[in-house]
Amino acid sequence: QVQLVESGGGLAQAGGSLRLSCVASGRIFSINDMGWYRQAPGKQRELVASITSGGTTNYADSAKGRFTISRDNVKNTVYLEMNSLTAEDTAAYSCNAEIRTRRLDSYQFYWGQGTQVTIST
Repeated sequence: QVQLVESGGGLAQAGGSLRLSCVASGRIFSINDMGWYRQAPGKQRELVASITSGGTTNYADSAKGRFTISRDNVKNTVYLEMNSLTAEDTAAYSCNAEIRTRRLDSYQFYWGQGTQVTIST
């Protein structure tokens, strides 16, 4: 049906940068909001950043000034550019998208499998 596949995670040094990508594929009529969430060991999952179909963005306080979310509506892809990374950014990052699979259907939320980001100090 619908799949979200993340890429771009991995190991980076503190102060470095990583760029995450998430591609939505399958039966897609339209995509509303897209976002990135993360979950660190022993912590609850938290919103990192989100973006509407029109490009309005929202960031967690921890991401403001360091992370940038963007999307390509033609490619059904959302990106997360992460700069000035710290050890506190170590987490499993997942993308989320509000997708309508057919014109008359309601929007539903879909999740990717996640990609691990590990920051070394």
